[in-house]
Amino acid sequence: MNIYDAAALAAAAASSGHDRPATSLVHDSADARVVLFRIEPGQEVPAHVSRSTVLLLIIAGSGVVSGGETERTVHAGDIVAYDPHEQHGMRAASDELVIAAVIAPRPAAR
Repeated sequence: MNIYDAAALAAAAASSGHDRPATSLVHDSADARVVLFRIEPGQEVPAHVSRSTVLLLIIAGSGVVSGGETERTVHAGDIVAYDPHEQHGMRAASDELVIAAVIAPRPAAR
């Protein structure tokens, strides 16, 4: 069993640039990958697709997630599920947004 401290991991997450969300690879196994995103106001993860199922667990803050042509506001405690090949993206609004993305099966496993 592994237990992860999402708040500590979000605080330590690294960004490749001031305009890019900070990320932390939390868990990586043959079956699933978990990536933590810390998205500051004005930052976003552009819409993209995955061959895997993607679950977004909103850990803290609020923001907007997209799915195809639809956008929805999300808040801490929400869970968003995307089917394989479904376009998805996320952005922070006025608050920092912390999201755990569960990707299963692990992308390289397909």
